[in-house]
Amino acid sequence: MSGRSPKVVVVGGTYVDMAIRCGQIPPAGESETGSALSYRTAGPGPTQAVEAALCGCQVHLISKVGGDPFAQMVRNSLAEFNVSTEFVYTAEAKNTGVVVTLVNATGENASCYYAGANTALLPQDIADAEQVIAEADVCLIHGQLPQEAIVSALRCAELYGVRVILNPVRPLEQRGQGSCDLPIEYFTADILIPNLYEAADIAEQSTANIRAAKLIGSDLVARGVDYAVITMGRRGCMVIDRDSAHHIPAFEIELVDHTGRGDAFAGALAAYCAIENNVRAAAKFASAAGALTCTKFGSLEALPARAEIIELLQKEDTP
Repeated sequence: MSGRSPKVVVVGGTYVDMAIRCGQIPPAGESETGSALSYRTAGPGPTQAVEAALCGCQVHLISKVGGDPFAQMVRNSLAEFNVSTEFVYTAEAKNTGVVVTLVNATGENASCYYAGANTALLPQDIADAEQVIAEADVCLIHGQLPQEAIVSALRCAELYGVRVILNPVRPLEQRGQGSCDLPIEYFTADILIPNLYEAADIAEQSTANIRAAKLIGSDLVARGVDYAVITMGRRGCMVIDRDSAHHIPAFEIELVDHTGRGDAFAGALAAYCAIENNVRAAAKFASAAGALTCTKFGSLEALPARAEIIELLQKEDTP
């Protein structure tokens, strides 16, 4: 990657992750005394934005928080990593999105999430941020937002010829539905970055394994995208375009916590693609970022800087 400072716009949901540690996860109708509580800024929007900033990019986050004390906590967290919060809007009548997780003594967990202000992101919010999207090198979009807002972001980026990377998870309106019926605009993205199970869901494939990944990726490319980058956790990722399919093995690391792996991958991929038009190299760079995230506990504080990613890549290339 060169020394130029690229511009990345991230469109994604914002949450506050509240974790309570307890002896056991209580069954229905019972309660348990907690032994520790933590809460931190999380969600695909902030996490992907911070990772892109740690890779040397100028980053704007387009998202929405509530009219509650958590909103300022989110903005302060982002400011610490030099992520612009100019377009982190406030829905005064709603609360900031929250994920509440109970973690027992053996590390098992159960979670409940409340989308909150994320459901209030509107096409007009995207229109108000039109200028920063127009000036971006890459627009990175996470699909778990209202469908109209996602489609508006895709159309805005296309209008200005901005490269789009889309994580095509279901819009908030489709969560819990049996079939995955994504808008046709999703396939105008330059790069789709689903995980293997999301990709199989979109392609309506019952099999989700490495052998099937090439066929699933080819199906996504046939729908209009230039590249499908399918992430497969410890099995690495697959980069598929119209001419080839390339498997990138996972990095060997000591797994501590895989919480932010996918978002670190997305943020680092966007940062690399903002400078160089080499999706395979970008996917390897992003894989290193995801792997490093798994070596630490935490959310934003576990994300690696560009220098750490480059160091891991150099170790991997050393005979």
